[in-house]
Amino acid sequence: MTDQRGGAVDESCVLTEGPWTHRFVGANGSRFHVVEAGTGPMVLFLHGFPEHWWAWHQMLPAVADAGFRAVAVDLRGYGASDKPPRGYDGYTLAADIAGLIRALGERSATIVGSGLGGMVAWTVASFHPSLVRRLVVLGAPHPLRLRTATFADPRGQFAASTLALKFQLPRYEHVLTRDGAAAIGEILHRWGGPRWVAGSDFEAYAERCREAMCIPQAAFCALEGYRWAFRSLLRLHGYRFIRLMQKPLSTPTLQLHGALDVASLPRTALGSGRYVVAPYEWRLLDGVGHFPHLEAPELVLGEILRWAKT
Repeated sequence: MTDQRGGAVDESCVLTEGPWTHRFVGANGSRFHVVEAGTGPMVLFLHGFPEHWWAWHQMLPAVADAGFRAVAVDLRGYGASDKPPRGYDGYTLAADIAGLIRALGERSATIVGSGLGGMVAWTVASFHPSLVRRLVVLGAPHPLRLRTATFADPRGQFAASTLALKFQLPRYEHVLTRDGAAAIGEILHRWGGPRWVAGSDFEAYAERCREAMCIPQAAFCALEGYRWAFRSLLRLHGYRFIRLMQKPLSTPTLQLHGALDVASLPRTALGSGRYVVAPYEWRLLDGVGHFPHLEAPELVLGEILRWAKT
């Protein structure tokens, strides 16, 4: 994919102007692109795959207007953040967010994570509980629920994880970026709910995600997280990760999940509350797929503000 001037895609394609400020912040040995608006207690947004910070462009000004410091970050390897060849394990991704909270001058934050970002959010709350005031998870089972269901539900979650299995293939990132990252648009279409996919905003959003995935090394980095998740099942550090994640969460947690999510099945996510000893709420969203923040933004915004203000 090339930009309108005919040049190759670079990180500037995600530096969209708006009612927010772009910054680059050093944390955990890497440089992260963050976008922020407003002042007050921090609400930190973590995007999923195959997205970048733009996933939250509707939420940032609205949450800021409600009296919060709203911050969205490009995760390691995505958008305009650094793209090192390593560091896509669960430990490092959680440490990235913990370091970012501190680097932004905060003692704690409400974390909102969707999809892959939701998996990271679960891990941050487990490994760094003092830094997470409240947790909102969209479209993401607790990592241990996902692991259990993948093995125990072959016709359900295992079948739904077929794409992640393809990600294990060497050089599959070239498949993702072929023809202007057409495969990224196909993934969004497959995982999204039918109303959103058929709506007027879908193609423009898919185009932004396709362009961002064409930034050099972005596709490779995006797949490395999925590759670690599978490789770690047979390695000691993966076993240690599972043991550490078994510690019950002490962070009040709100879990929102699309009833039509075909990437992380609702029945997989439903059992996540067993890992939370703090106040916990579950809400299933009718007619919504894997991207609740885009498919039902007003509903999700209201739930985020309700939870963050409690």
